[in-house]
Amino acid sequence: MIRCHLARLMGEHKMKIVDVARETGLNRNTVTLLYKETAQRIDLEALDKLCTLFECEVSDLLEFQKDE
Repeated sequence: MIRCHLARLMGEHKMKIVDVARETGLNRNTVTLLYKETAQRIDLEALDKLCTLFECEVSDLLEFQKDE
């Protein structure tokens, strides 16, 4: 399972979904799906924009966890 830590990063930066969408130019629905960890896929450009916004590595945003 891939975990997305967008909600944690947004909390640390005191940002709302609309703020992230505005700053990155990503569709609000895309940000919402990642925030709620319901996205089925992520575009590399979206990943790049989020990492740039939060000044983080991909590993700070996404984490692989083995299913038990």
